[in-house]
Amino acid sequence: MADNISQDLKSGALFYHRYPRPGKLEIQPTKPLGNQRDLALAYSPGVAAPCEAIAADPSEAANLTSRQNLVAVISNGTAVLGLGDIGPLASKPVMEGKAVLFKKFSGIDVFDIEIAEKDADRLVEVIAALEPTFGGINLEDIKAPECFEVEERLKARMGIPVFHDDQHGTAIIVGAAVTNALELAGKKIGDVKIVTSGAGAAALACLNLLVSLGAKRENIWVTDIEGVVYEGREKLMDRWKSVYAQKTDARTLVEVIPDADVFLGLSAGGVLKPEMVTKMAPRPLILALANPYPEIMPEEAEAARSDAMICTGRSDYPNQVNNVLCFPYIFRGALDVGATTINEEMKAAAVKAIASLAREAPSEVVARAYGGEALPFGRKSLIPSPFDPRLILRIAPAVAKAAMDSGVATRPLDDLEAYADSLARFVFRSGFIMKPMVAKAKADPKRVIYAEGEEERVLRAVQVIVEEGIAKPILIGRPNVVEARIKRFGLSLAIGKHFELVNPEDDPRYRDYVATYVEAAGRKGITPDAAKTLVRTNSTVIGALALRRGDADALICGVEGRFQSRLKHIKDIIGLAPGVHEMAALSLVITSKGAYFLADTHVQFDPNAQQIADMTIACASHVQRFGIAPKIALLSHADFGAADTRSAVKMREALAIIRERAPELEVDGEMQADAALSEMIRDRVYPGSRLTGEANVLIMPNLDAANIAFQFTKILADSLPVGPILIGPAKPAHILTPSVTARGIVNITAIAVVEAQALVEKSA
Repeated sequence: MADNISQDLKSGALFYHRYPRPGKLEIQPTKPLGNQRDLALAYSPGVAAPCEAIAADPSEAANLTSRQNLVAVISNGTAVLGLGDIGPLASKPVMEGKAVLFKKFSGIDVFDIEIAEKDADRLVEVIAALEPTFGGINLEDIKAPECFEVEERLKARMGIPVFHDDQHGTAIIVGAAVTNALELAGKKIGDVKIVTSGAGAAALACLNLLVSLGAKRENIWVTDIEGVVYEGREKLMDRWKSVYAQKTDARTLVEVIPDADVFLGLSAGGVLKPEMVTKMAPRPLILALANPYPEIMPEEAEAARSDAMICTGRSDYPNQVNNVLCFPYIFRGALDVGATTINEEMKAAAVKAIASLAREAPSEVVARAYGGEALPFGRKSLIPSPFDPRLILRIAPAVAKAAMDSGVATRPLDDLEAYADSLARFVFRSGFIMKPMVAKAKADPKRVIYAEGEEERVLRAVQVIVEEGIAKPILIGRPNVVEARIKRFGLSLAIGKHFELVNPEDDPRYRDYVATYVEAAGRKGITPDAAKTLVRTNSTVIGALALRRGDADALICGVEGRFQSRLKHIKDIIGLAPGVHEMAALSLVITSKGAYFLADTHVQFDPNAQQIADMTIACASHVQRFGIAPKIALLSHADFGAADTRSAVKMREALAIIRERAPELEVDGEMQADAALSEMIRDRVYPGSRLTGEANVLIMPNLDAANIAFQFTKILADSLPVGPILIGPAKPAHILTPSVTARGIVNITAIAVVEAQALVEKSA
């Protein structure tokens, strides 16, 4: 395989693995080790307590150690990718890579273990002895037929899942592709003829799984480098391959390919010729999975048979059969119920979950990965993309349930729905913190109007919003453009059925909207002629007018364009809520350490003490809607009177106003950021602070400080931003930024709906 890599990719890969430090993995402690007591708890003498607990009850290892979330990726380096028998040491970059995928896609920790042993008996002994350390074993890149024997014997000996991904990962994805292809072709799996090229670990595992799904052994024809696998053949035969031996005089692939419904290739490039494809059954499925050169290139297969459905192992063609589609999520489900094995029922559940997901509308993450377009379910979209973030939400619960139903779960789950919800942390880091807001929104969805209704991210967000019942969307956009983009992006949305559409070029309310605009902003420089033009051309103006007139309950805008210009339209048309003197922007950032609210990140350039107080009290109310108790720090360059600069004095004065107006709030300042985020540091500089623990609401002295902190946190802390949340308009209206994702639009929609609900309750 290395000979097929460009020199540029080779040098880039070497640089990637060398810098800034060698390799792709590190070990991080999950508990504090900041003082002598921490060390005493982590090691001697405190560690004796968990050791004794586990000795008394081995199941306590799942609660007191990392074992329940730790997998070993193990190889002896005898069949590494397309590189062959390069040995265990040279296989280490691949095993590290597998470890990274486990962590990235499912949060599972991994130790990669490379074993210098080719003898199957000794390999089994080494791996079996590792059972106390791990919750599961992922065997990798062990050549056939030894891989069959090693896995078989380990599964019999070990009480944890043992999974040879080269076999079963590929088989599960192939099973999903076959399931969906046969549905599209109108065929039944028990009736189809299956022909393989290749009889190694992956190919035989695929066939075994297909048989468990209903394929008939008598309909399966296997070929390898020696030709057809037939009864009586002796060369390159073993007991696993012999299961598929046919009583036949045929000896070559060309002889057995006629009328085949499925071709499964896990062999070498170019072995399936176009003339062979022409002899296959109608609407054939071609799984040409050799890498980097498939058994037949997709364009050749399509030229020979326009009705063919084609899968490859390559990322530059549709229908990529990639093991990352399943192995992280199968292990996630298995580990979370303490499964003792990964059985056929669990694999079948994964097949069904993957096949079902392919039939859903594509997600925004998938579209970004493929340059803005993702195909809907069909012959070129038989299986989900490896980038689809919903894979874990579908596969892990299905596998966990199958483990429980089949009796191999030692820690069965009480609530599968709650378990599925908990997995959202691997998909959208906003999952947990947004859950209360989303739940409230779904209980009473309101009408939300989107100014940029033609924009891709808005359309993808609306797909989710409709499916989850978060809001009743109203889009501003031209019907022909909206319809064309819905089709292009593979979304299942229909104008009038799933959302209302306001056509800026032809809306019967045009004159009324113009009159409302003149009434609202006539004394703010908006002439009747200007109003006529803006109501035709400015979608934010249209959305704000719809909100003012009661044609919508909330407004979302700003996906394109400048924040300040949108803000002026909202001020002019919607105005301020009673008692509010100025709007503010609250931004949420969700980091690996937790969630933090920052204000004011976008509106007030240099607020005075009164404005800081107003902003803080308003922010506290919004934070409480998330189900979070606000702990507020008024930030400055100085701690608790250490300096009398203008900004420090301003924050000090703001604190006095807040304590008088809202004495129930847990707030303190002025203080530096490190004091806000560390009670230990805060106690050193001011032991009497009313703020306890770590602040989660950070009020900045001016817009420069807030926005810079927000932007730094987004990038340097690899955080997920939510918002900005506009505080203070008379009706819910929010201005996003051009960097917002579809998920960000969904999040702000839920927030806007909850605000609209509160407004209705207040006026009742």
